[in-house]
Amino acid sequence: MKTKILTILKENGGYVSGQALCSQLGVSRTAVWKAVKLLEEEGCRIEAVRNKGYRLLSVEDGIGGAQIGSLLKTKYMGRKLVYFRETDSTNIQIKKLAEAGSPEGTLVVAESQTAGKGRRGRSWSSPAGSSIYMSYLLRPKIPPYSASMLTLLAGMACVTAIREETGLNSAIKWPNDLVIGGKKICGILTEMSTELEEIHYIFTGIGINVNQTSFPQEIQETATSLKLESKKPEEISRSALIASCMKRFEHYYERFLLSGDFSELKEEYEGMLANLGREVLVLDPAGEYKGICRGIDNKGQLLVELGDGSKKTVLSGEVSVRGIYGYV
Repeated sequence: MKTKILTILKENGGYVSGQALCSQLGVSRTAVWKAVKLLEEEGCRIEAVRNKGYRLLSVEDGIGGAQIGSLLKTKYMGRKLVYFRETDSTNIQIKKLAEAGSPEGTLVVAESQTAGKGRRGRSWSSPAGSSIYMSYLLRPKIPPYSASMLTLLAGMACVTAIREETGLNSAIKWPNDLVIGGKKICGILTEMSTELEEIHYIFTGIGINVNQTSFPQEIQETATSLKLESKKPEEISRSALIASCMKRFEHYYERFLLSGDFSELKEEYEGMLANLGREVLVLDPAGEYKGICRGIDNKGQLLVELGDGSKKTVLSGEVSVRGIYGYV
Protein backbone atom coordinates (compact mmCIF):
# COMPACT_ATOMS: atom_id res chain seq x y z
CA MET A 1 0.00 0.00 0.00
CA LYS A 2 2.90 2.37 0.70
CA THR A 3 4.04 2.02 -2.89
CA LYS A 4 0.56 2.75 -4.26
CA ILE A 5 0.15 5.84 -2.06
CA LEU A 6 3.57 7.18 -3.04
CA THR A 7 2.82 6.56 -6.73
CA ILE A 8 -0.53 8.40 -6.46
CA LEU A 9 1.05 11.38 -4.68
CA LYS A 10 3.86 11.56 -7.25
CA GLU A 11 1.51 11.41 -10.21
CA ASN A 12 -0.94 13.96 -8.77
CA GLY A 13 1.62 16.57 -7.78
CA GLY A 14 -0.81 18.38 -5.48
CA TYR A 15 -3.06 17.51 -2.58
CA VAL A 16 -4.89 14.19 -2.58
CA SER A 17 -7.66 13.85 -0.03
CA GLY A 18 -7.61 11.05 2.49
CA GLN A 19 -11.03 9.98 1.28
CA ALA A 20 -9.78 9.74 -2.32
CA LEU A 21 -6.90 7.53 -1.19
CA CYS A 22 -9.28 5.37 0.82
CA SER A 23 -11.58 4.95 -2.17
CA GLN A 24 -8.79 4.13 -4.63
CA LEU A 25 -7.11 1.64 -2.29
CA GLY A 26 -10.17 0.22 -0.56
CA VAL A 27 -8.78 0.81 2.94
CA SER A 28 -9.62 2.90 6.00
CA ARG A 29 -8.36 6.41 6.79
CA THR A 30 -6.36 4.93 9.65
CA ALA A 31 -4.60 2.55 7.26
CA VAL A 32 -3.75 5.46 4.95
CA TRP A 33 -2.41 7.52 7.87
CA LYS A 34 -0.21 4.62 9.05
CA ALA A 35 1.16 4.08 5.53
CA VAL A 36 1.98 7.81 5.24
CA LYS A 37 3.89 7.63 8.53
CA LEU A 38 5.89 4.67 7.25
CA LEU A 39 6.70 6.59 4.06
CA GLU A 40 7.97 9.47 6.17
CA GLU A 41 10.26 7.04 8.01
CA GLU A 42 11.68 6.03 4.62
CA GLY A 43 12.61 9.62 3.78
CA CYS A 44 9.45 11.02 2.15
CA ARG A 45 8.36 14.50 3.25
CA ILE A 46 4.57 14.53 3.10
CA GLU A 47 2.40 17.49 4.08
CA ALA A 48 -1.00 16.78 5.64
CA VAL A 49 -3.55 19.63 5.64
CA ARG A 50 -7.07 19.39 7.04
CA ASN A 51 -9.76 19.52 4.33
CA LYS A 52 -7.09 19.24 1.60
CA GLY A 53 -5.37 15.94 2.21
CA TYR A 54 -1.79 14.80 1.60
CA ARG A 55 0.87 16.32 -0.65
CA LEU A 56 4.33 14.96 -1.45
CA LEU A 57 6.96 17.66 -0.83
CA SER A 58 10.17 15.74 -1.49
CA VAL A 59 11.79 12.33 -1.38
CA GLU A 60 15.22 11.91 0.17
CA ASP A 61 17.66 9.51 -1.40
CA GLY A 62 16.60 6.31 0.30
CA ILE A 63 16.01 2.78 -0.91
CA GLY A 64 12.84 1.94 0.96
CA GLY A 65 10.52 -0.50 -0.75
CA ALA A 66 7.90 2.13 -1.55
CA GLN A 67 10.42 4.43 -3.22
CA ILE A 68 11.77 1.69 -5.46
CA GLY A 69 8.33 0.22 -6.09
CA SER A 70 6.92 3.53 -7.28
CA LEU A 71 9.63 3.65 -9.96
CA LEU A 72 9.54 0.04 -11.17
CA LYS A 73 8.57 -0.60 -14.78
CA THR A 74 8.86 -4.37 -14.79
CA LYS A 75 6.56 -7.36 -15.04
CA TYR A 76 8.12 -9.42 -12.25
CA MET A 77 11.63 -8.25 -11.37
CA GLY A 78 11.47 -6.48 -8.02
CA ARG A 79 7.71 -6.81 -7.71
CA LYS A 80 8.23 -8.69 -4.45
CA LEU A 81 10.64 -6.47 -2.55
CA VAL A 82 12.12 -6.95 0.92
CA TYR A 83 13.93 -4.01 2.54
CA PHE A 84 16.40 -4.06 5.43
CA ARG A 85 17.84 -1.03 7.17
CA GLU A 86 20.73 -3.32 8.12
CA THR A 87 21.36 -7.00 7.47
CA ASP A 88 24.23 -9.45 7.37
CA SER A 89 24.11 -9.86 3.60
CA THR A 90 21.40 -9.48 0.97
CA ASN A 91 22.63 -12.75 -0.53
CA ILE A 92 22.07 -14.55 2.77
CA GLN A 93 18.56 -13.09 2.99
CA ILE A 94 17.60 -13.88 -0.62
CA LYS A 95 18.78 -17.47 -0.10
CA LYS A 96 16.40 -17.78 2.88
CA LEU A 97 13.55 -16.42 0.77
CA ALA A 98 14.42 -18.80 -2.07
CA GLU A 99 14.31 -21.78 0.29
CA ALA A 100 10.92 -20.55 1.56
CA GLY A 101 9.51 -20.55 -1.98
CA SER A 102 9.64 -16.88 -2.97
CA PRO A 103 8.85 -16.25 -6.64
CA GLU A 104 11.23 -15.40 -9.42
CA GLY A 105 12.11 -11.72 -9.43
CA THR A 106 12.08 -11.32 -5.64
CA LEU A 107 14.43 -8.48 -4.70
CA VAL A 108 16.21 -7.80 -1.41
CA VAL A 109 17.78 -4.39 -0.76
CA ALA A 110 19.61 -3.08 2.29
CA GLU A 111 20.94 0.26 3.50
CA SER A 112 23.96 -1.49 4.99
CA GLN A 113 25.49 -4.95 5.35
CA THR A 114 27.61 -6.36 8.13
CA ALA A 115 28.90 -9.37 6.19
CA GLY A 116 28.96 -8.37 2.52
CA LYS A 117 31.05 -10.68 0.36
CA GLY A 118 32.48 -10.55 -3.12
CA ARG A 119 33.92 -13.22 -5.39
CA ARG A 120 36.08 -15.91 -3.74
CA GLY A 121 34.92 -14.82 -0.29
CA ARG A 122 36.48 -11.36 -0.42
CA SER A 123 34.83 -8.80 1.85
CA TRP A 124 32.79 -5.97 0.29
CA SER A 125 32.82 -2.58 2.02
CA SER A 126 29.18 -1.85 2.90
CA PRO A 127 28.73 1.62 4.47
CA ALA A 128 25.20 2.87 5.11
CA GLY A 129 23.34 5.50 3.13
CA SER A 130 25.49 5.81 0.02
CA SER A 131 25.64 2.53 -1.89
CA ILE A 132 23.38 -0.08 -3.43
CA TYR A 133 23.35 -3.56 -1.92
CA MET A 134 20.79 -5.81 -3.57
CA SER A 135 20.15 -9.43 -4.47
CA TYR A 136 17.47 -10.94 -6.69
CA LEU A 137 16.08 -14.43 -7.17
CA LEU A 138 15.75 -16.37 -10.42
CA ARG A 139 14.25 -19.78 -11.19
CA PRO A 140 15.26 -20.38 -14.84
CA LYS A 141 14.71 -23.64 -16.70
CA ILE A 142 18.29 -23.89 -17.90
CA PRO A 143 21.08 -26.44 -17.29
CA PRO A 144 23.46 -25.63 -14.41
CA TYR A 145 26.40 -25.10 -16.77
CA SER A 146 24.56 -22.09 -18.24
CA ALA A 147 24.16 -20.32 -14.89
CA SER A 148 27.45 -18.39 -15.16
CA MET A 149 26.00 -16.43 -18.09
CA LEU A 150 23.52 -14.78 -15.74
CA THR A 151 26.41 -12.85 -14.17
CA LEU A 152 27.15 -11.41 -17.60
CA LEU A 153 23.50 -10.40 -18.00
CA ALA A 154 23.65 -8.58 -14.67
CA GLY A 155 26.71 -6.67 -15.85
CA MET A 156 24.91 -5.59 -19.03
CA ALA A 157 21.89 -4.47 -17.05
CA CYS A 158 23.98 -2.39 -14.64
CA VAL A 159 26.02 -0.74 -17.42
CA THR A 160 22.86 0.24 -19.27
CA ALA A 161 21.09 1.46 -16.12
CA ILE A 162 24.08 3.55 -15.04
CA ARG A 163 24.22 5.15 -18.47
CA GLU A 164 20.50 5.93 -18.39
CA GLU A 165 20.46 7.38 -14.88
CA THR A 166 23.80 9.21 -14.80
CA GLY A 167 25.10 9.56 -18.36
CA LEU A 168 28.32 7.82 -17.26
CA ASN A 169 29.85 5.14 -19.45
CA SER A 170 30.98 2.25 -17.31
CA ALA A 171 32.48 -0.94 -18.71
CA ILE A 172 32.52 -4.62 -17.78
CA LYS A 173 35.67 -6.29 -16.51
CA TRP A 174 34.79 -9.88 -17.37
CA PRO A 175 33.19 -11.63 -15.70
CA ASN A 176 31.77 -9.79 -12.71
CA ASP A 177 33.04 -6.24 -12.17
CA LEU A 178 32.12 -2.83 -13.57
CA VAL A 179 34.71 -0.09 -13.86
CA ILE A 180 35.01 3.57 -14.74
CA GLY A 181 38.39 5.11 -15.47
CA GLY A 182 40.19 1.94 -14.40
CA LYS A 183 38.54 1.87 -10.98
CA LYS A 184 35.89 -0.50 -9.68
CA ILE A 185 32.35 0.75 -9.10
CA CYS A 186 30.37 -2.49 -9.00
CA GLY A 187 30.78 -6.12 -8.04
CA ILE A 188 28.47 -9.00 -8.97
CA LEU A 189 28.23 -12.42 -7.34
CA THR A 190 25.97 -15.25 -8.58
CA GLU A 191 25.25 -18.45 -6.65
CA MET A 192 22.85 -21.32 -7.21
CA SER A 193 21.23 -24.39 -5.68
CA THR A 194 21.12 -27.48 -7.88
CA GLU A 195 20.30 -31.16 -7.76
CA LEU A 196 21.73 -33.38 -10.49
CA GLU A 197 20.99 -31.45 -13.70
CA GLU A 198 18.17 -29.31 -12.29
CA ILE A 199 18.50 -25.77 -10.95
CA HIS A 200 16.36 -25.11 -7.89
CA TYR A 201 17.15 -21.39 -7.87
CA ILE A 202 19.83 -18.85 -8.67
CA PHE A 203 20.48 -15.57 -6.90
CA THR A 204 22.67 -12.68 -7.88
CA GLY A 205 24.05 -10.10 -5.47
CA ILE A 206 25.10 -6.68 -6.72
CA GLY A 207 26.98 -3.92 -4.93
CA ILE A 208 27.29 -0.50 -6.58
CA ASN A 209 29.29 2.45 -5.23
CA VAL A 210 26.88 5.33 -5.79
CA ASN A 211 27.29 8.41 -3.58
CA GLN A 212 30.49 7.73 -1.64
CA THR A 213 33.01 10.55 -1.58
CA SER A 214 35.77 8.57 0.16
CA PHE A 215 36.89 4.96 0.61
CA PRO A 216 38.91 2.97 3.16
CA GLN A 217 42.65 3.40 2.66
CA GLU A 218 43.14 -0.16 1.43
CA ILE A 219 40.85 0.34 -1.60
CA GLN A 220 40.96 4.08 -2.30
CA GLU A 221 43.39 3.59 -5.19
CA THR A 222 41.22 0.95 -6.87
CA ALA A 223 37.63 1.99 -6.14
CA THR A 224 35.46 4.92 -7.18
CA SER A 225 31.80 5.93 -7.08
CA LEU A 226 29.28 7.26 -9.55
CA LYS A 227 29.12 10.57 -7.67
CA LEU A 228 32.89 11.01 -7.79
CA GLU A 229 32.97 10.20 -11.50
CA SER A 230 30.03 12.52 -12.30
CA LYS A 231 31.82 15.45 -10.60
CA LYS A 232 28.41 16.92 -9.72
CA PRO A 233 27.34 18.14 -6.26
CA GLU A 234 23.90 16.52 -6.29
CA GLU A 235 23.46 12.94 -5.16
CA ILE A 236 22.40 10.19 -7.54
CA SER A 237 19.07 8.52 -6.83
CA ARG A 238 19.74 4.98 -5.69
CA SER A 239 16.07 4.05 -5.95
CA ALA A 240 15.91 5.15 -9.59
CA LEU A 241 19.10 3.23 -10.37
CA ILE A 242 17.79 0.04 -8.74
CA ALA A 243 14.51 0.32 -10.65
CA SER A 244 16.42 0.84 -13.89
CA CYS A 245 18.66 -2.18 -13.17
CA MET A 246 15.58 -4.35 -12.67
CA LYS A 247 13.98 -3.12 -15.89
CA ARG A 248 17.13 -3.69 -17.92
CA PHE A 249 17.88 -7.09 -16.39
CA GLU A 250 14.36 -8.30 -17.18
CA HIS A 251 14.87 -7.21 -20.79
CA TYR A 252 18.20 -9.02 -21.19
CA TYR A 253 17.05 -12.08 -19.21
CA GLU A 254 14.04 -12.66 -21.45
CA ARG A 255 16.18 -12.36 -24.57
CA PHE A 256 18.67 -14.82 -23.09
CA LEU A 257 15.97 -17.37 -22.23
CA LEU A 258 14.73 -17.40 -25.82
CA SER A 259 18.08 -18.60 -27.15
CA GLY A 260 19.55 -20.21 -24.03
CA ASP A 261 22.94 -18.69 -24.72
CA PHE A 262 24.67 -15.43 -25.69
CA SER A 263 24.23 -15.77 -29.46
CA GLU A 264 21.72 -12.87 -29.53
CA LEU A 265 23.55 -10.73 -26.96
CA LYS A 266 27.22 -11.35 -27.81
CA GLU A 267 27.73 -8.25 -29.97
CA GLU A 268 26.00 -5.95 -27.49
CA TYR A 269 27.97 -7.42 -24.59
CA GLU A 270 31.30 -6.97 -26.34
CA GLY A 271 30.42 -3.30 -26.86
CA MET A 272 30.45 -2.98 -23.06
CA LEU A 273 33.57 -5.10 -22.49
CA ALA A 274 36.55 -3.14 -21.15
CA ASN A 275 38.88 -6.08 -21.81
CA LEU A 276 38.18 -6.18 -25.56
CA GLY A 277 41.35 -5.84 -27.62
CA ARG A 278 43.47 -5.46 -24.49
CA GLU A 279 46.23 -7.60 -23.06
CA VAL A 280 44.94 -9.82 -20.28
CA LEU A 281 46.62 -11.93 -17.68
CA VAL A 282 44.68 -15.12 -16.95
CA LEU A 283 45.40 -16.52 -13.51
CA ASP A 284 44.65 -20.20 -14.00
CA PRO A 285 45.35 -22.94 -11.42
CA ALA A 286 47.18 -24.79 -14.17
CA GLY A 287 49.43 -21.80 -14.80
CA GLU A 288 48.98 -18.16 -15.72
CA TYR A 289 49.28 -16.89 -19.26
CA LYS A 290 48.92 -13.68 -21.24
CA GLY A 291 47.02 -12.89 -24.39
CA ILE A 292 44.73 -10.45 -26.15
CA CYS A 293 41.03 -10.47 -25.29
CA ARG A 294 38.97 -11.15 -28.42
CA GLY A 295 35.52 -11.00 -26.81
CA ILE A 296 33.30 -13.85 -25.71
CA ASP A 297 31.78 -16.92 -27.31
CA ASN A 298 28.12 -17.93 -27.27
CA LYS A 299 28.56 -19.52 -23.84
CA GLY A 300 29.90 -16.33 -22.30
CA GLN A 301 33.44 -17.66 -22.08
CA LEU A 302 36.26 -15.18 -22.61
CA LEU A 303 38.26 -15.65 -25.82
CA VAL A 304 41.98 -15.03 -25.39
CA GLU A 305 44.36 -14.97 -28.35
CA LEU A 306 47.83 -16.23 -27.49
CA GLY A 307 51.12 -15.10 -28.97
CA ASP A 308 51.14 -17.90 -31.54
CA GLY A 309 47.70 -16.89 -32.87
CA SER A 310 45.79 -19.73 -31.20
CA LYS A 311 42.82 -19.01 -28.95
CA LYS A 312 41.88 -20.23 -25.52
CA THR A 313 38.47 -20.01 -23.87
CA VAL A 314 38.26 -18.95 -20.23
CA LEU A 315 35.24 -19.98 -18.18
CA SER A 316 36.57 -19.36 -14.69
CA GLY A 317 39.52 -17.73 -12.99
CA GLU A 318 40.61 -14.16 -12.40
CA VAL A 319 41.35 -11.84 -15.28
CA SER A 320 43.55 -8.76 -14.95
CA VAL A 321 43.91 -6.18 -17.70
CA ARG A 322 47.28 -4.49 -17.49
CA GLY A 323 47.48 -0.81 -18.22
CA ILE A 324 43.83 -0.23 -17.34
CA TYR A 325 43.05 -1.57 -13.87
CA GLY A 326 44.72 -0.70 -10.64
CA TYR A 327 43.46 -3.88 -8.99
CA VAL A 328 43.49 -7.62 -9.69
